[in-house]
Amino acid sequence: MPNTTKLALEASLKKLLLQKPLDKITINDLAMDCGISRMAFYYHFKDIYDLAEWVCVEDGTRALAGKKTYDTWQEGMGQVFEAVLENKPFILNIYRCVSREKIENYLYKLTFGLVAQVVEEKCLESGLAKEDKAFIAEFYKYAFVGIMLDWIGGGMKEDYREIVRKMGVTLYGNIANSIHNFEQAKGCKPVS
Repeated sequence: MPNTTKLALEASLKKLLLQKPLDKITINDLAMDCGISRMAFYYHFKDIYDLAEWVCVEDGTRALAGKKTYDTWQEGMGQVFEAVLENKPFILNIYRCVSREKIENYLYKLTFGLVAQVVEEKCLESGLAKEDKAFIAEFYKYAFVGIMLDWIGGGMKEDYREIVRKMGVTLYGNIANSIHNFEQAKGCKPVS
């Protein structure tokens, strides 16, 4: 459970991002707004970007709580989209001020946990190697993040529920099929 200082810094960052861009917010701004010392900030985070990443991951983790199963992943993904939309000024400010690579990393951490859990669940009776499971999760993680980045970049105008529905239709049975294909290929030799 995060401590109150981290939560206060999260609230402060979100509040300050409504007033100015991320790259104009200082550690002093955050410390003064929270009523803490600069050292207290550095006890928890190495810099403002570290705090921003933590906030994104925490928001996403809260949105995904209990939604990392094959039957609930769509609901979890919908809640991630909803959390992003609820924090639209915060997310768009970060999107404009932080490199695309950093935003991708935030989202990769979040979605990999979701997809890896689903893959693991579908592999319960499988002898699939750990690295193969990770590869499948990585593959789908990139698709999820790409779709979400396009949505954020487009100003979050499209109905996220429709995006999640389309993702569900596209992925229906595909993770299980990927696992099956890996299992079949396990003992196969390449054809010359």
